[in-house]
Amino acid sequence: MKNLIENLANKQNFAGWVFILPAFAGTFIFIIIPVLFSFALSFTKWDLINPVEFVGMDNYFLLFKEPLFYKILANTIVFALSTSVFGIIIPMILACILNSKIRGSDFFKTAYFLPFITPMIVIGIVWQWIFDPNIGILNHILNIHVNWLYDEHFAMTALIIISVWKLIGYNMIIFLSSLSSISQSMFEAAKIDGANPVQTFVNVTVPLMSPTIFFVVIITAISSFQIFDLIYLMTQGGPLDSTNVLVYAIYKNAFEYFNAGKASAIAYVLFVIILVLTLIQWSLRKKLVYNEN
Repeated sequence: MKNLIENLANKQNFAGWVFILPAFAGTFIFIIIPVLFSFALSFTKWDLINPVEFVGMDNYFLLFKEPLFYKILANTIVFALSTSVFGIIIPMILACILNSKIRGSDFFKTAYFLPFITPMIVIGIVWQWIFDPNIGILNHILNIHVNWLYDEHFAMTALIIISVWKLIGYNMIIFLSSLSSISQSMFEAAKIDGANPVQTFVNVTVPLMSPTIFFVVIITAISSFQIFDLIYLMTQGGPLDSTNVLVYAIYKNAFEYFNAGKASAIAYVLFVIILVLTLIQWSLRKKLVYNEN
């Protein structure tokens, strides 16, 4: 009997390894190996054609001496911070409104979520029409004439608006799922105690939603730092590098300037920034997340 159980356990273990092998192989080939290879490339000079030349830390030293790098870094931080703030506050407010079972809430949930599943190429085309300085509907509604995507003072603002608009639906659905798990007795108790809607939101809703808020903050911040497709489709980093960000700089250096070593160095600078940011957020979770202890 003991041998039979051991044989069954061995067969189950073997079957488990067989099922996870494709996923493990894909992760190893397409993620782990490229990550290690790009780390090695960050210490080299390579134009994708000639032999690789080891240069040590030169790519990092030259990177931090470039004024353009600091401008790109500042653009990335501004974009990520703005998108994270508005991409969390607005969906949370909308989720609270829709959770109150207003008329047509199902329609609004669908309408807000549609931009998230819409391909970015479609979004880029539509918003280029909206922001067009001559025929764009936005200038027509506001009765102004602003070159949104062609003015260095407004281009980043336009991209932040698009990014937040696309992100609202996804974060709103996550917040709605969190709100649905909160017992209505909590809100009823707050109402009996005389709390107004604002006090209920601050003292009941936010603390009970804090684990979800913490999760949304992390994923929103990481995705905002990795923005590429929106920049590539709408501004190509312009005008005058006012919308150039780290991931787009990686693409430019690797596939336009053919400097794979510098592109890899920028990638690992971005990796360190995201890692440090995530560690800081994680270290603060006991202070910010309700009942974490």
